[in-house]
Amino acid sequence: MNLRSALFAALLVVPSAAGAQATGPQTGLKTDKITFTGHGGPPHTFTVELAQTPQQQEIGLMFRTSVPDGQGMLFDWGFAREVPMWMKNTLIPLDMVFIGADGVVIHIAEDTVPESMANISSGGPVRATLEVGAGVTEKLDIRVGDRVQGAMFK
Repeated sequence: MNLRSALFAALLVVPSAAGAQATGPQTGLKTDKITFTGHGGPPHTFTVELAQTPQQQEIGLMFRTSVPDGQGMLFDWGFAREVPMWMKNTLIPLDMVFIGADGVVIHIAEDTVPESMANISSGGPVRATLEVGAGVTEKLDIRVGDRVQGAMFK
């Protein structure tokens, strides 16, 4: 891990002033669409909010009481790297889908524990992380090795 990666990782683990002051869900994020394909199942398209800045990424889905079907939050890490995630101030269980720079799903953390400070590892270098409601990946049969199509994964 180079110095830039280490510093960026530290920003995700150490609470910043923005996250410490957040008292409600963030709004007004840009949105995009991504589609999962693979292993012979039907494609699944999600409308995703884009968490692109460190502040947006730190707040993520904190304080939300639900994630509607077909929606989620896509964290754009800017470049492929190992990512630690957490569930601080996240009130609902989530599935986290870790996606490589080539658009291939490399790891899925299902049914994460609300409000936990335990690190959830990407399991290797990823370009993005998708958070959806708990149970979505099982329900839609999204698996490691599936491919994600979207503007970020060209």
